[in-house]
Amino acid sequence: MKHLTNEEIEKLASKKGVKRIAVENFLSTLDLNIGAYGNTMNASMDATMYKWNSATMNAIMTGIRMAERKG
Repeated sequence: MKHLTNEEIEKLASKKGVKRIAVENFLSTLDLNIGAYGNTMNASMDATMYKWNSATMNAIMTGIRMAERKG
């Protein structure tokens, strides 16, 4: 797992219906030590706490998968 580039994050944050700040903040601070599973669990908890919509969660999950493939 490796960090996403600013360009990759921007592309995900720009999708229709996405809460830009949530996507930018979450994906720019991925914890590489806990892997995709740990980051997915964190995203799920944050989604509940901050009431993220499905577009936002989908963008974040896509970013987590992209970071996992880069590793």
